[in-house]
Amino acid sequence: MAELATIARPYAEALFKAAGNDAAALKAQMASLATLAASPELRQFADSPKVLPVQVFDVVAGVALSQGLALDVKIGNLLRTVIDNGRLAALPEIAAQFLSLVNASSGVADATIQSAFPIEDGQLADVLVALEKRFGRKLNPKVELAPELIGGIRVVVGDEVLDTSVKARLEQMKVALTA
Repeated sequence: MAELATIARPYAEALFKAAGNDAAALKAQMASLATLAASPELRQFADSPKVLPVQVFDVVAGVALSQGLALDVKIGNLLRTVIDNGRLAALPEIAAQFLSLVNASSGVADATIQSAFPIEDGQLADVLVALEKRFGRKLNPKVELAPELIGGIRVVVGDEVLDTSVKARLEQMKVALTA
């Protein structure tokens, strides 16, 4: 089977083009839908040969509605197409790629900041200013606690990694000493 990213790309691009200027407003709905689609129970239901695609759509839309999520028409059309083509498993990847397209169009990127210790709001603001300058774009930070880093931070922005942790420096020293 083809890679999920390869399957998801045309769907994400189509939704992005169809949404136009409203793309940013659809981010939250896509994220919620991706969480729903990742449910093993829903995937098992959708994979059953006895269940019709329209039934799967009705269940997904019903669960979304019960969670207070009224699906936009464009997202409803995307969901129908994904289910009709048997690609419900790709929906989380479609949402991730859609989010990347929206962020790229607005000059923003998601950043995962891993720290050995909790980062206070003031410190995070200072770190964010330095990181935005380093990466050359506005960042949406998500902070994770990673005690195995010993100290420092590790930042992941897309496919770029900035690792200033003590663990990384110790690894560099180990390589230098054993070479």
